[in-house]
Amino acid sequence: MEEWFTKRRKSKILELAYRQITLAIDTVTDLKKAITAASQKLNEKTKEHIERLFVTETEIDNLRRAVFEEATKGELPTKTREDLLHLVKRLDILADYVKDSARNTLLLLDADIPDEIWNICVETMNDLEKCATILRRAIEKLGTDPSEARKLAEEIDKIEGEVDNKHLKAKWLLLQHANELNAAVIVLLKDLIDFLEHIADTCDDTADYVRVLTVPRY
Repeated sequence: MEEWFTKRRKSKILELAYRQITLAIDTVTDLKKAITAASQKLNEKTKEHIERLFVTETEIDNLRRAVFEEATKGELPTKTREDLLHLVKRLDILADYVKDSARNTLLLLDADIPDEIWNICVETMNDLEKCATILRRAIEKLGTDPSEARKLAEEIDKIEGEVDNKHLKAKWLLLQHANELNAAVIVLLKDLIDFLEHIADTCDDTADYVRVLTVPRY
């Protein structure tokens, strides 16, 4: 009976962690839909996507707490538990940046934003969605194909570089349109642009950790 409970607990913590990781990455897709809708001036559609994202983010917080609680009870090896919690923490940070981006998008809906600024944000979100999708695949491959997980993680470096270039372009566009925008809108746009870069940085940071986990340990 004791062995049965131990196995169940191991299964539960891994199930909770995988659910939390999956949802954290899924929020990037919801943010992409929200920013794309905002760029098309589909304000109600934008709000729907952001509402769903906020609900998901609350679930992510609850799952993170549940994972940490289960980690204190279970029989996972110390190193495995630490690795799992590191991944959970990193992806929780990613979800926080997604939430911050969504809040700024919501505040900007009634502002008159130049199309090319929205367009660069949409282009950035396309990169971020690709980045998150590859990160999910890399994490999934950790337990079955570490070599493939490492290759996938390395792809994220390239995408993060592309996001950096778009971040610089977005800042340049902000300067070009500074006379058309009031100070509050400029501050909100700058924060949004920076949060999008932080999402890419967090994906890359998590990918670095995935690479560490693929190195054989003796």
